[in-house]
Amino acid sequence: MKMLLFVAFGGAVGASARYAVSLAFINISCCQFPFSTFFVNTCGLFFLGVVLALLDYSWSASPEIRAFFVVGVLGGFTTFSAFSLDILILAERQRLDLLAAYLFGTLILSFAGLIAGLRLSRAIIT
Repeated sequence: MKMLLFVAFGGAVGASARYAVSLAFINISCCQFPFSTFFVNTCGLFFLGVVLALLDYSWSASPEIRAFFVVGVLGGFTTFSAFSLDILILAERQRLDLLAAYLFGTLILSFAGLIAGLRLSRAIIT
């Protein structure tokens, strides 16, 4: 039960942060590209790399704290469901150019962000 509360609270923090990002991007709607989801997914994976490196190398956090950040905050912040919906919307609008850019850009930059976060944090910690 205790673990569930840590994850739930972290999820509330992450989802609230994602909502704040969507408000910040509300006026950026050029070319119908889903910038807010793109931003949270790519930045979220970078921060996942940072958190994982910290947890592995310098911070011996409890399983509850680890779940709070990794599953709760970052799981609530990044969102595959919004990403999938954005892909569907771009497909329905027949914007295959934006769909391809968004799909591959998100996948490549999110993975690159994860690697960059891990490497940067490892370099600083060790």
